[in-house]
Amino acid sequence: MPIFSDIPIAIITSSAAVIGLFSWRWWQQRKYSSLRALPSPPRHWLLGNASQLMDAAKTSKYFLFLFDWAKQLGSMYVIWVFNKPIVILNKPRIIEELLVHGQKDGTFARDPELRELWGRLLGGPIMIQQEGSEWQWRRQTFNQSFTSSHLSAYFELIYQGCMQVIEILQGATQVQKVIQVDPLFAELTMRLICRLMLGIPLDRKSSSHEGPSLEPEKLYEALSVLTRQVVTEAAGEKKWVKYIPTKPKQGYWDAKRFLQEFVSPRVDLALQIAGRKPLSAVEVSPLFEKSILVQLAKQPKYNQQMLCAETIGMIFAGTDTTAHTLSFTVGALGVNPKVFQLAQQEVDQVWRLHDGINSKSLKKLTYLQGIIKESMRLYPVSNGSTGCIATRDTVIEGVHIPKGTSINWSILAAGRDPQEYPQPDEFLPERWFKEQERDTQPLTMLVFGSGPHRCLGESLAMLEATVMLALLLRYFTWEIVNGRTSLEQLGQNLTVFPQDRMPVRFKVRELAENTLVD
Repeated sequence: MPIFSDIPIAIITSSAAVIGLFSWRWWQQRKYSSLRALPSPPRHWLLGNASQLMDAAKTSKYFLFLFDWAKQLGSMYVIWVFNKPIVILNKPRIIEELLVHGQKDGTFARDPELRELWGRLLGGPIMIQQEGSEWQWRRQTFNQSFTSSHLSAYFELIYQGCMQVIEILQGATQVQKVIQVDPLFAELTMRLICRLMLGIPLDRKSSSHEGPSLEPEKLYEALSVLTRQVVTEAAGEKKWVKYIPTKPKQGYWDAKRFLQEFVSPRVDLALQIAGRKPLSAVEVSPLFEKSILVQLAKQPKYNQQMLCAETIGMIFAGTDTTAHTLSFTVGALGVNPKVFQLAQQEVDQVWRLHDGINSKSLKKLTYLQGIIKESMRLYPVSNGSTGCIATRDTVIEGVHIPKGTSINWSILAAGRDPQEYPQPDEFLPERWFKEQERDTQPLTMLVFGSGPHRCLGESLAMLEATVMLALLLRYFTWEIVNGRTSLEQLGQNLTVFPQDRMPVRFKVRELAENTLVD
């Protein structure tokens, strides 16, 4: 007679499950024993820090949690999602070493779970999360549109877009209206990236025949919904939860549908122009024919699904990052009057010597570029949304890192490392152009990433930010309505932004009154 014949099958199954759970936990504890010596936030015995991370994601505070834990736990700590560790790095040199040499020698690779997450939510794989040859051909294709010659050609377009913002602010000063600059900058950068990527005219009064009209507010909100879902799933929410018919999840599906309906007609038309689909009788503008999307469509390896995902990803990357950086920089100038005065003096001097701001005189605005970099150090918009895994056993800062360990970082914490940035809480733009006075390597700038995967649009973003700030300083002075609160109360989708959207009261400078646009 079988020994278990009188034991209910449910008891046997439950016992096996319990034994399996404890065996798995024992194996995990042995594998990651070296990481248990690292400091860690208080955690649940089974869930680890998963519930804390989920709460942080739902309240748009995910990266602020990582920053707060860094202040408590130091330059390297570990968080646990159930029994899976994620090592968090907070020293800029260590992060840069990992990104440059660690990925080059194959010790670290892009996190495959995050790669799969991005592809799932955007509807296809995008360049930013690719590795090896798959990344190389995509990067090479994109590089053609971001060479120095192309950026020089973009100057007039960027200048035109920035002058549209100056016109809006001119009208606001006449009625003494407070302006939330973050949405204003988001519309500027969105219109610029949609002009470059999709050939949509920059002029608000012009229309595009290749697809639905650009509605910046609706497009921005749809991107925000999508990126919030990225953070939520990265924090541990199961991918099937978005199929539950709740109002927030319905909003996610509505956002995906809106984005697809916006880009799909343009992608199909780009494939037709590239000769990969029969050309339909649709009027095509010269702007669209010269767009980045059409250039991508000529690459045979790109299909319709990949082009849609890549386009959505590029619109997001080209909008939020530069817009929020501009907002934080305007805020930082507003609460640092000495820096504001020096910046305005530099802009006025360059303006007089070169009869305005142009592609050549931009190089003379060294203090202004230092201001932008200092703003990105203290208020980094991107805070480590990629992540890596260890492909083999390795060592970081004397700690054994087992193969398969996830690695992430807090750029907020790294930017305040006193060893890298003396007086880290002070706004000191000169630290970026006086590096030669330090007997050390140049300062680390992590906001754009590092190594081979460094941000493709870095030069474009710096060009947009420099032109916009130079024009603002030339034409206006301003007051930050909520003072330092605007710089301290941070919100987050995937990127970090001022929660109050940075309300500002502008005043026209007397010297510029006669040169303002009509």
